[in-house]
Amino acid sequence: MATESQASAAREVGGSRSTFTLLVVLLGMLTLPMAMSGTTVALPRIGADLDATGAALQWVVVGYFLAASSFMLVAGSLGDLHGRRRILTAGAALYTAGTLASALAQSILLLDAARILSGIGAAGVMASGSSLLAATFTGPARTRVFASLGTTAGLGLAFGPTFSGWLVDAVGWRATFLSYVAVGAVIVVGTRLMPESRADTSPRVDKAGAATFIAGLALALYAITQGSKSGWTAAPTLVPAALSLALLLTFVRVERRLVRTGTGRPILDLRLARNPAFLGWAVGSFGLGAGTTGVLAYLPTYLQGANGTTARAAGLTLLLMTVPILALPPLGARLVNRGVRARHILTLSLLLLAAGNAWLTTLHPGIPVTSLAGPLLTIGAGQGLSIGIIDAQAMSMVAPSEVGMASGFLNTVRGGTGAIMLTIFGALLLASLEPRVGSTALAAKITSGADGHAAEFTEAWRITLWSTTALLTALAALTYRLLTPVDRHPAPATDSHPTPAAGTRPTPATDSPSTPAAGTRPTPATDSPSTPAAGTRPTPAADSPSAPAVGRRPARRDGWAQPPSPRNETTTHTESTR
Repeated sequence: MATESQASAAREVGGSRSTFTLLVVLLGMLTLPMAMSGTTVALPRIGADLDATGAALQWVVVGYFLAASSFMLVAGSLGDLHGRRRILTAGAALYTAGTLASALAQSILLLDAARILSGIGAAGVMASGSSLLAATFTGPARTRVFASLGTTAGLGLAFGPTFSGWLVDAVGWRATFLSYVAVGAVIVVGTRLMPESRADTSPRVDKAGAATFIAGLALALYAITQGSKSGWTAAPTLVPAALSLALLLTFVRVERRLVRTGTGRPILDLRLARNPAFLGWAVGSFGLGAGTTGVLAYLPTYLQGANGTTARAAGLTLLLMTVPILALPPLGARLVNRGVRARHILTLSLLLLAAGNAWLTTLHPGIPVTSLAGPLLTIGAGQGLSIGIIDAQAMSMVAPSEVGMASGFLNTVRGGTGAIMLTIFGALLLASLEPRVGSTALAAKITSGADGHAAEFTEAWRITLWSTTALLTALAALTYRLLTPVDRHPAPATDSHPTPAAGTRPTPATDSPSTPAAGTRPTPATDSPSTPAAGTRPTPAADSPSAPAVGRRPARRDGWAQPPSPRNETTTHTESTR
């Protein structure tokens, strides 16, 4: 039975159509992870059929993530300005067209181009879908919705390799793409029945910011790919790297100028990154992707090349990692709602991912599934425990009119993580394998699933996994630091819990939400502070600083910087009152 607040939220966006919106968005979030994880299982067969190896083959996956992450911010802001449902429809149509072209491609270059088109469409689906849900549901309902979003994404990741592996072995890799075409067509039709949601104001689109961001990120990934092929100090690596740095710096200047002059709306308001808490959730999201993407994409290739397993068997093995991603998101949300600090859960997740990658260094040719169970389950548990709480925690810190931009920021981090980690993981494998086999071409064939040199391939894997472990350990420490309120001027012990003035409500404790008692107003989410009522001064909580840290923006009630909020801007959706 829906609660009163849920019913109120549903009425504000068109009654029962809010449920239909949820179902359509969930279908998209189910399909997109399946398209990613399932395609990785098919790579060896695709390479054999299209005579492709190395970077050209890996860009079947990397190109998809690159396009998705590059256009994510654009899609989120366009949804705020021109209608989130409209952008969702356009994204689903592009995704379907690109996937159909992928199924029909007769060369690796055409397949890469089709996958890039699919990634652009996926950006519209993911950014607009998340922002539609954030604008439709509020309070505890939003937490449950985003938990279901994580569960659905986990379901796609869990069964994508198994489903695709079965299709690849039975009828070929092209049938995998055709199955996604059918689902994409259903999403396109479903979006036409959804309610629209947009911001009232419609400033000009940030074309300069979009162009510099997309070109800068693309050149950065191209430089990483060239580094493993031509050498890290060679001109084909340094030139695109320098151009990428220049473009990304230009992007930062463009975004800051738009905010300063007020002449337009940036695709990314960089003030979001000045809020340590919001930045902490973004860094944590990057860590979750960094700990799983390389293993998810490259382990099936290793198993098929070094162990001689079938695509179906490789897909079934990945269930050990992806089933926890399916099962654990509701547990993470439940722990937060029962008072466990969300930052502790996220830090634990990153440490589990580090431990799982380190454990996987026991990999060797002929390794049985039972020996893979421990590290893969640990990696999956680390991802699943926090994947369902990040969006709800981070998005509640921005104004309703900015949920599209915030959603685009978070999804850009996720998509960018996929593209960056796939590129870096592959580059490290090639760089570690080439000296052992004496040939760049041979190393590319081995990393694409060719038989032979299993011992050398295994050593390259171990070096790459230890590098990933070090990165995740550093990200865990950084995330915990960003999400921990800093008290530069602690109050005396006797004043640490001030008595509220007569007639006022006591201030809730920091980032430790609890379910409100019957008949009382719900308290703000733990790691997602709410803005104090107009005309009042924020009251510091027990572990919050009483004065802002040096060089930071004025502190909020919980010690985090105030998130940006445009002046005199409202949306068609009105948050339900607490």
